[in-house]
Amino acid sequence: MFVLGDLLIAVARLLDYVLSAYMWIIIIRALISWVNPDPWNPIVQFLLRVTEPVLRPVRRRLPMTGLDFSPVVVILAIMFLQWFLVPVLMKAAYRLG
Repeated sequence: MFVLGDLLIAVARLLDYVLSAYMWIIIIRALISWVNPDPWNPIVQFLLRVTEPVLRPVRRRLPMTGLDFSPVVVILAIMFLQWFLVPVLMKAAYRLG
């Protein structure tokens, strides 16, 4: 069973790294949106392609105001997953090992 525990630890760590990286991508996207970015820039296109599928549904559910709070909501959701799901996976892994 220790192999399953080690696998679960690896999954929890990988999930934590992926969530951290995605949070930074969203932060960069929000910062870039404050200026007038070139829409043909490959970095801007990458940021839009990666973040828009997550931000668009959140944006539709939020009340329309002058500010876009969808990045804040998504970042809070990512932080919740990092504080709740990752430790739960780690504890489950240690119980298996």
